[in-house]
Amino acid sequence: MIESLKHMPRPRATHETLAEQFGDLERALTPRQAALESARCLYCYDAPCSRICPTEIDVAGFIRNIHEGNVNGAAAGILKQNILGGSCARVCPTEVLCEDVCVRNGEAERQPVKIGLLQRYAVDNMSFASHPFPRAPSTGKTVAVVGAGPAGLSCAHRLAMLGHDVVIYEAREKAGGLNEYGIARYKLTDDFAQKEVAFLLSVGGIRVEHGQTLGRNLHLDALRAKHDAVFLALGLGAAHRLGLQDTDPPGLLPAVDYIAALRQADDLSALPLPARVIVIGAGNTAIDMAVQIRRLGAEEVTLVYRRGLSDMSATGHELELAKAHQVRLRTWAQPNKVLLNEAGQVVGMRFEKTRIGRMSGTGETFELAADAVFKAIGQSLDLASLTDPLADSLSRERDKIAVDEKFRTTLPFVYAGGDCVAPGQDLTVQAVQHGKLAALTIDQDIQSKTGAASWPI
Repeated sequence: MIESLKHMPRPRATHETLAEQFGDLERALTPRQAALESARCLYCYDAPCSRICPTEIDVAGFIRNIHEGNVNGAAAGILKQNILGGSCARVCPTEVLCEDVCVRNGEAERQPVKIGLLQRYAVDNMSFASHPFPRAPSTGKTVAVVGAGPAGLSCAHRLAMLGHDVVIYEAREKAGGLNEYGIARYKLTDDFAQKEVAFLLSVGGIRVEHGQTLGRNLHLDALRAKHDAVFLALGLGAAHRLGLQDTDPPGLLPAVDYIAALRQADDLSALPLPARVIVIGAGNTAIDMAVQIRRLGAEEVTLVYRRGLSDMSATGHELELAKAHQVRLRTWAQPNKVLLNEAGQVVGMRFEKTRIGRMSGTGETFELAADAVFKAIGQSLDLASLTDPLADSLSRERDKIAVDEKFRTTLPFVYAGGDCVAPGQDLTVQAVQHGKLAALTIDQDIQSKTGAASWPI
């Protein structure tokens, strides 16, 4: 139950009926389809799809393996670069990355090779007798990883491969981070996130301790004293506020809270369901929220954004998905006031129109009725995790942890990566790359004892 929405009715449909709305967004390729699609690849020299991939997967190489019937070879090539290649095949915005630069996507064809689906095919159909990447001999070194999201898991896996022992400290009941709690249910189905975590951990040498929160029952100074190095993969745990009131009244809440509840729900028919919904935001999280609440049965969903359509960070694919679900879109409008009833519950919102081309109010307002308003206006680092004296001394860039090009923080033998660091782009695939590269730096530093930050505090 989401406390802020406990006064809401429940869906009319049964769990079984609703579950049908959250099956795979795209059907997996059959062996025949994979064979035909892989044959379309030109196996380009210096392939642009590989150059643009944040995790540097040899795209042409794994597609050639599929074409030749070597599914295990294809999967090994993917996982060597991206150990979370299965989830990334499902959630990565391939339409603006590898598939966008595919040479088949030129003027003549405009039909790129379906790289994401082929990557999924390879990982879903691999059949290794044991973990494909055996561990190196033990180094006797231990590393603490704080956070079991994509960056933390990627870092832990690579460190374990290199022979180090790793302890992952995770605040929540399940590992997986964004993949477990923050992705639309129809993008990662059938408990896939947990299956992927189990596969990753099967490399050995990694222990996960749950209920461990930095700044509460876990402190950086103690971790650094206990381990040879610490990698911070904290993610972004604090939702931005609208700045219109001191507290969030019933019916006003972060979209990520509802998305997490929906992903963890064993009974979809028990979720609170507002009839009229406003989603504030313009990114993929806003689209995930809007589309999912429509699939649950919300009658009217309006997405409101303070800028124009061309400024939205959601991909074209996501916007088309929203349109297909009859999500209304209002641009050039910013929140002005939350409207409440006598019981203090949300009944709508007043917006002020903004000037086209400039981010300033016009003074003209309009109101939208709503039973719930979901904020999808971004997240920031939860500063409560940096309250102990040592963590508080970490240099920051705006609201994120500052790191150098090797993911070293300004504290010796303390590293950070993923969404919590300044160069982050809030992409799962980039978080995986951060974790992998940070692991290589950590390995080098703790083996040579040169872990001091390479840049001034």
